[in-house]
Amino acid sequence: MTPFSLIRLADFEAALFDLDGVLTATAKLHAAAWTRMFDAFLKRLADRRQQPFVAFDSRDDYLQYIDGKPRFDGVQSFLAARGIDVPYGAPTDAPAAETVCGLGNLKNELVNEIMARDGVEAYPGSVRAVTFLKDHGYKTAVVSSSENCAPVLSAARIDQLFDARIDGQTAIRLGLAGKPAPDMFLAAARQLGVHAKRAIVVEDAIAGVQAAREGGFGLVIGIARAGNADALRRHGADLVVGDLEELLS
Repeated sequence: MTPFSLIRLADFEAALFDLDGVLTATAKLHAAAWTRMFDAFLKRLADRRQQPFVAFDSRDDYLQYIDGKPRFDGVQSFLAARGIDVPYGAPTDAPAAETVCGLGNLKNELVNEIMARDGVEAYPGSVRAVTFLKDHGYKTAVVSSSENCAPVLSAARIDQLFDARIDGQTAIRLGLAGKPAPDMFLAAARQLGVHAKRAIVVEDAIAGVQAAREGGFGLVIGIARAGNADALRRHGADLVVGDLEELLS
């Protein structure tokens, strides 16, 4: 274990955090919404084709094809893995449309329903870690593919901990490629006024770790809440922990 006390904090001046699964316990809510959406779609498709129904795996399929990616990219990635071809459609497609965008919008509708019902919880260890770094003069940012990032931060009451936010809406507005491309992390570093080598990235998704490594960031910390520590290391995490609380010991 390498607590913050053994990391040369003077080597860095900023920390960039993913949202779902790193700062907030919303990854499981997203996984549940993806499962409901895909299972309903896959069941209809199987019935039409008179084929066996193969359910969406809320762990393996989610981690491999969905986690950390922009919503429509996640839909495309999973459908391609199943050999399913549907029209892309348009971002304004209704949730009932059997298009990439329609399926993505249905997932978004479902996750908002779940969050409204169950609320949003911030991980205490992550909150303490962000506060620790800010107390040591670090600049902080949230970098998330979610278009709901701002309301989630507000609902979790942690929005004031961050100096910058680059999220799904920012990516659309600025034309930034989503993770695993490094564009969103690099945009956050520019907004904070720091070089990538002087910034730490904290991610729980393979796509996010890949993005941070591709962007040349100085330290990539993986959060393995889903038992995917080896996969995070293979894809470029320098250090993997189960919770950021471990770095405060």
